[in-house]
Amino acid sequence: MNVATRPWRRVRAGFRWLRMLSRPQRQTLMMMLLALATGVEFLENIMFVFASSHIVGGISADPRSFALVQAAYAVGSMMMILKQQWLAQRFGYRRYLTASLLLFMAGTLVAATSTGLQQLVLARFMQGVGGGALFTSCRILVNLMFAPVDRPRASRIFMLGIFGASALAPAFAAELIEHGVWQDVFYGVLPFAALATAGAWLLLPDAEPRDDTEGPALVPLLLFGVAIVALQAAMTEARFDIFSHPLRVTVTGGIALALLGVFLWHQWHHAAPVLHLRALRQPVYIAGLAMYFIYYMISNLSSYVFPIYAEQALGFPLATTGWLNTFAALISLAGIWFYLRVARRLTHKKPVMVAGLLLMAGAMMWFSIMSPSVGPAALVPGLVAKGLFGVMVIIPIAGITFSSLKGEDFGHGYRSKNLVRQIASSFASAIGAVLLQNRQFAVHTSLVHAVGQRPAETAQWMDAAQAALVARGFDAGQAHAGALAQMAAIVDQQARLIACEDLYRLIAAIAVLAAVFMLMQRRLD
Repeated sequence: MNVATRPWRRVRAGFRWLRMLSRPQRQTLMMMLLALATGVEFLENIMFVFASSHIVGGISADPRSFALVQAAYAVGSMMMILKQQWLAQRFGYRRYLTASLLLFMAGTLVAATSTGLQQLVLARFMQGVGGGALFTSCRILVNLMFAPVDRPRASRIFMLGIFGASALAPAFAAELIEHGVWQDVFYGVLPFAALATAGAWLLLPDAEPRDDTEGPALVPLLLFGVAIVALQAAMTEARFDIFSHPLRVTVTGGIALALLGVFLWHQWHHAAPVLHLRALRQPVYIAGLAMYFIYYMISNLSSYVFPIYAEQALGFPLATTGWLNTFAALISLAGIWFYLRVARRLTHKKPVMVAGLLLMAGAMMWFSIMSPSVGPAALVPGLVAKGLFGVMVIIPIAGITFSSLKGEDFGHGYRSKNLVRQIASSFASAIGAVLLQNRQFAVHTSLVHAVGQRPAETAQWMDAAQAALVARGFDAGQAHAGALAQMAAIVDQQARLIACEDLYRLIAAIAVLAAVFMLMQRRLD
């Protein structure tokens, strides 16, 4: 039912107060609600990734465990994205979104009170189930609730909500941890989620629920969930076990791909699939999905690495790291404002997207050449380029990808796009955590070996450090222990810095390859 041309039939008594507002005011309020509901998920996810090292450390876990936590959110999210249409039609958008936000808040509370890995995995799964389809539902409602003449303004407010939440998240997370504990990262999201929940219940009209929809098709959902978990496990374990246990990695990956293939075959041949593949056989749409995957991989890899790079490798205060991240996001906001003003005059979008990918490659290479003594100002050129990357790639891709989809196909296409987003985001964060730990361990071993190969220089440094500590009033034993601790800290910091810089070079290479892929595309222009 298209609400833009066929009004919602049921209007509750509590909804009638909106008649006191003018039509443009009511529309603006609805647009802001949809932006807020989507922004809540972006805010929580970006805060979680930014504070991941503090959260994982708080529950005494490791990067492999972080990969499991990310997988739990992704699986819950993707299962709900697949059933978004059925749930919305069965219960109506007001009840569905209100219940989703309440479940998201419950998961957030469980996460905030987690004391171990199992609790956090359960919490993230609950958050994924509750928040996974918010983006999809709210974007579809932009088309359903507003007439074509009003949709551009609704889309602009929707995008500003997403990018605004993305800009707020790093600085907000940093300030919460700086002045509190890691649990506050979750508590800080609750007021925004509560406001969105109240708004969904009070402001969204009641569409008539449909009782003629088919059942929830649990078997395909479970098949898809098992396939994604197995695939992510194979990818994250490969860096550790590819040489020691190659058969195990191969079997796990093979099973995952086979299950995913069975799921796709089932959906292709089913009369009423949860994923409408046949309706999406558009070359432009498929090419756009590929670019979406690449974009989210690059974006989430860099988002995971930067807090560790700035805080732990370069030694910046946590608050400074958060505000540097927010600075890049504010550049994106400014870029959106400028892009929306000139977009109509850009007849060819491909040069813009290629330039954005090359800017990101340049930003990653800039970060990869920093010395451990640089200050925050040295990162500004890279942060500006990183901020422009988001605007110059994702906004044009969004416009091109869905241009070939009309009517009901838009909803199917947007659900599939958000599945790609969740898969790419989860894989990027998990693989980033594993790669960084693996590379840091290898570099640390090499540095310790190098120190052992230079006994004279090491002894000279130790004597100088001990003398400095003795001058401060420490006895000989304390000074020796302090000097050893200082040397260990320096080696750790250097290993972390080199590992981060190596990962930045990998991201730069992916961005360059993506730019080449974009240049070869004839459909995305």
